[in-house]
Amino acid sequence: MLPVAQQIDRWYPPQKDGKAEVPSLDDARAYCRELATGHYENFPLVSWLLPPALHQHFYNVYAFCRWADDLGDEIGDRDRSLELLAWWRSELQACFEGERRHPVFVALWPTIDRLAIPIKPFDDLIAAFEQDQTVVEYQSYEQLLDYCTRSADPVGRIVLYLCESVSDQNFAWSDSICTGLQLANFWQDVSRDLDIGRIYLPQEDRERFGVTREQLLNRETTDGFLQLMEFEVDRARSLLRAGLPLVERLPGRLQVDIDLFARGGLRILDRIQSINYRVLDQRPVVTKRDAFGLLLAAVGRRLVRSVRRSSTR
Repeated sequence: MLPVAQQIDRWYPPQKDGKAEVPSLDDARAYCRELATGHYENFPLVSWLLPPALHQHFYNVYAFCRWADDLGDEIGDRDRSLELLAWWRSELQACFEGERRHPVFVALWPTIDRLAIPIKPFDDLIAAFEQDQTVVEYQSYEQLLDYCTRSADPVGRIVLYLCESVSDQNFAWSDSICTGLQLANFWQDVSRDLDIGRIYLPQEDRERFGVTREQLLNRETTDGFLQLMEFEVDRARSLLRAGLPLVERLPGRLQVDIDLFARGGLRILDRIQSINYRVLDQRPVVTKRDAFGLLLAAVGRRLVRSVRRSSTR
């Protein structure tokens, strides 16, 4: 399948001559499935661990996220990205109002309707990608957390709707995991983000540890920078751990997926710590061996919980 950036002319603007016909539901579902499985490494929740009945729903949600993400990050022109993200929001609104043109929304609507997913988490994700076009540096930790409420937390909330496990408490745990994981990814990729002109380390924290913007841009690994990274890693670790009670609130094999999701974030933080927080010098990675160990541990915890519940009946 062509990258999203090469598919835009087929769908945008909606009224252009030669616009593609609205696809059938079967074709739209096949489109989302191909898009999701073609980027499989970026969507680990769609796996053999999930009940088969949920696979297509996850494919549909992934396709929505993939398009929004690529419209924000792969266009190469911020004004053009904002224009396209505004169009994507209009397609989302039209979907909820009864008009679906793009294959993603043709496939996504039955998922939304069946599981009563509101428009807000989808709209929040678009807002986050719009924010990426105009905000490339954060002044405070609170501002960064506010960004995560739109860029990360909506994904977890949508997953709870897909799993039919919606509650205020589950939302809170999910938000903690999703924000913690996003922060873990930021701290893993400090150098990569600098390459594209983004700084997620809050200015107030940099000032607290005596790390100047110039030192950061010059990739200077000072003692203050190492202390700053340890501080940020501990924050992210606390968020991930605080969300772990969510795992036991989910049904069946979904516990294993969410357990992997959260503990994968914790393993990223462990890897950052293992290189003494020197993320400007090398990128910490979670290896295949790590992933296999995490999987075995998650399955083991799931079995222990099942045995424990059986013994109390």
